[in-house]
Amino acid sequence: MKKTKVQCVATNRVDRPVFGEAVFDLVRRTACELPADVEQALRRAHDEEAPDSTARMILASFLENMVLAGEKQVPLCQDTGMPLFFVHHPPGLSHRAMRRVCEEVVVRATREEYLRPNAVDPVTDRNSGNNVGKGFPGVYFEEWDNDPISIALMLKGGGSENVGRQYSLPDDGLSAGRDLEGVRRVVLDAVRRAEGKGCPPGILGICIGADRGSGYTHSKHQLLRSLDDVNPNPALADLEARILREANTLGIGPLGLGGKTTLLGVKIGALHRHPASFFVTVTYMCWEHRRREIRIEADGTYRFTG
Repeated sequence: MKKTKVQCVATNRVDRPVFGEAVFDLVRRTACELPADVEQALRRAHDEEAPDSTARMILASFLENMVLAGEKQVPLCQDTGMPLFFVHHPPGLSHRAMRRVCEEVVVRATREEYLRPNAVDPVTDRNSGNNVGKGFPGVYFEEWDNDPISIALMLKGGGSENVGRQYSLPDDGLSAGRDLEGVRRVVLDAVRRAEGKGCPPGILGICIGADRGSGYTHSKHQLLRSLDDVNPNPALADLEARILREANTLGIGPLGLGGKTTLLGVKIGALHRHPASFFVTVTYMCWEHRRREIRIEADGTYRFTG
């Protein structure tokens, strides 16, 4: 793991040069290099597809693309996505200051062509040209009792975002009731409807419960989990494994052109809900699951932790 010595980070303020360099390194690496667990999942999927099959050829191209992007330090995909920062920090730090640094870093990363300008005003249809606009990039904060700052970044592509879905149970059309079997039914429906449009093989982040808005946020949090982790809730762990297994029998395959691998992972979280509501929110991530995490220690060092 990389460990870089920088200036001291005070726990009651944001040292902007330190924070900025760490976040820029995070953006650069996230745009250009896939995490080890995603790479391993893609290699396993490649090896499991039939020799000379279209699916195996597509996955081989993905792997070649991954190697070239890492070697040349260029973005893995022309759509560098919407940057989503998830920041855990000790008490007393300014959210406004940290958000400003994230925006400055995104501007720099766009200028240096690690990010494509993707922030478009929906009223004027004008692109800001630097990936900064109202609500863009997304920056989410959570205070904790530790001294370090932990920052996870996900670059969320537009194609995969478009095929996300939210269901309200019961769903009579899918014979889905307000239970985990109902959840299974609607999630598999989301996979079928996505077909190849989300650039499969994909990864699903799912939230059971909550309200509509927090359901989408929590489903994205699930995508920060490692592909090889095990859900601490046994019922959800079983459901994750079952949905993954059944989705991979649908024959959708890489880019929707057929094959054994439609999904690389399924991650489910649950939040308490109102008695009148039972939402299931599905966020779809494409095969280029661009996420990274760094930890900035109180002594001024930072290292990649994911």
